[in-house]
Amino acid sequence: MSLADVTFINMCKDILENGTSTEGEKVRPHWQDGTPAYTIKKFGVVNRYDLRKEFPILTLRKTALKSATDEMLWIWQQKSNNVHDLHSHIWDEWADEDGSIGKAYGYQMSVKHKYKEGMMDQVDRVIYDLKNNPFSRRILTNIYVHADLSEMNLYPCAYSMTFNVTQRPGEDKLTLNAILNQRSQDVLAANNWNVVQYAVLVHMLAQVTDMNVGELVHVIADAHIYDRHIPLIKELIAREPLPAPTFWLNPDIHDFYKFTRNDVRVDGYETHPQIENIEVAI
Repeated sequence: MSLADVTFINMCKDILENGTSTEGEKVRPHWQDGTPAYTIKKFGVVNRYDLRKEFPILTLRKTALKSATDEMLWIWQQKSNNVHDLHSHIWDEWADEDGSIGKAYGYQMSVKHKYKEGMMDQVDRVIYDLKNNPFSRRILTNIYVHADLSEMNLYPCAYSMTFNVTQRPGEDKLTLNAILNQRSQDVLAANNWNVVQYAVLVHMLAQVTDMNVGELVHVIADAHIYDRHIPLIKELIAREPLPAPTFWLNPDIHDFYKFTRNDVRVDGYETHPQIENIEVAI
C-alpha cells in the first residue's frame, strides 16, 4: 500500500471535516467564468515522507513524473522564468506575450549573491554547502523576494527549501533531509505534483553529493480544497491505495546540471483512472 496515498487521504479528510470555509469572504481567486473560487482550508498542514521507504507518488490517480520533474528543473536547473523553456503548458496562464512570468521562480534562482567564497546563485550555494559544509544549519533557498513581488506574474507558492544533513549510526554516507515550505496549495491540482518534484530534487542532490536520501517534510500554511473540487476529492479518497512503485534515477549522473526529465522513472507504477477536466482557479 502506498504511504503517500494514506497521507493524502488523511490530509483531505482532515480538511473536509475540520477545515474552515472562505465562502462569502473577499477572495482573490476566481473561476474562468468569473465566479469567486471559495475553498475549505486548513492552516498549518505538515506531511512527512520517508524517501528511504518509498517514492511518494500517488496511485489514487496518476501523477506525471516527467512533467513534474521538468518543471522543477526549469526552476532549479535552467533557472528560467520563460514558459517557452518548458515541455508543458502549465504556466501559460501567467505568461506575458513573450512567455515570461516576470521576476518569479527560476529568475530568483538565477540571481547571484556575494558570499565570502565568491559570487553564487542559491542553487550553487546549496550544492557547495552540501559538499563542503554539510552540517551547516544555513543551507536554504528563498524565492519570496518582497522587492520583486510587483514584477512577478504570480507570487511563489512553494517558496523555500531548507536542507539538513544527518549522520545515521552505523552508516558511512550522510543522509540528506529537506523541508519544503509552501504558503498556499490547491490540494487537488498541486499537492502530489509538488511532493513528487521536490522528492526528485532531494534524490538528485543526494546523488550528486554522495549522500543517502532521508525525509522530505512538506509544510503548507494554507492547504485548501476549492468548492468545485470537493466532489472530485471525495471520489479520489474513496479509492483503495495500490502498491507504491519503485523510483529510478540515472546512476551515471553526478552533476546536477546534467540531469534531464528522462533521467527519472517509476517502475511498477499502477494507478486508478485519472480525474479528468480539473478546473483550475486563477
